[in-house]
Amino acid sequence: MDLKAHTMRRFLLPLIAAGLTLAGAAQAKTLNFSGYVWEVRNQSQSGPGPNDWDENNAWVDAQGRLHLKIAQRGGKWSSAEVYLPQRLGFGRYQFKLIGRPDLFDDNIVLGLFNYPTPDVGPDASNEIDIEFARWGNRQNPMGNYTVYPAVPGPKPTSYAFEPHLNGDYSTHRFNWNASRVLYQSLHGHQDGDLYEMARWNFAPADPTRLVPQQPLPPHINLWLFQGRPPKDGKEVEIVIKEFSFIPAAAK
Repeated sequence: MDLKAHTMRRFLLPLIAAGLTLAGAAQAKTLNFSGYVWEVRNQSQSGPGPNDWDENNAWVDAQGRLHLKIAQRGGKWSSAEVYLPQRLGFGRYQFKLIGRPDLFDDNIVLGLFNYPTPDVGPDASNEIDIEFARWGNRQNPMGNYTVYPAVPGPKPTSYAFEPHLNGDYSTHRFNWNASRVLYQSLHGHQDGDLYEMARWNFAPADPTRLVPQQPLPPHINLWLFQGRPPKDGKEVEIVIKEFSFIPAAAK
């Protein structure tokens, strides 16, 4: 099975990543989180999914933590996404979560990822993903690391795992350079390597084709697979305590 089997996956996302807005659309809502100004997606019926994206489903609390929510209002389900207008390059991307993505409903997807602007490449290229999703099927592993190639054509490469969190706090990161992407998921909030639950080192023989080579904007989203509501009918909320980026040159 293709772990990225998204229906109408992100046909409008390149516009957003480029900092463009749809004709007649209002200026994007922004949030100050972890030292960056993030833009909040606000669209109806667009990929992935398709989903309805509601800016009210993303906010920062008094403690500076980012909240993303899948909500039901008036019988209609909506999702959440934030993204950086600027591109970040090689280095360590780290996300400290509060919540239990390992216990998500089968139709819930949490994405922590980089995605290309149109000048870098089309959809199905130049993407580095951490995703928690079963893609609608209880038999699929919840954890997914995926690298999309630097050039169109080659298939993405994925590593799937079953996370078993021992509490509400977890840390997830990828270290990206020109030759490889090293992923880690760890118990607790930390900047070290203790209590690792998953690791994958993607170091292909042909990295110039298979590893993204250009700076990319980070995204964080919480959405419904194929636009399907949660099987349990419950709203979902996840909290990101902190996002950090350490450029490779500074390490």
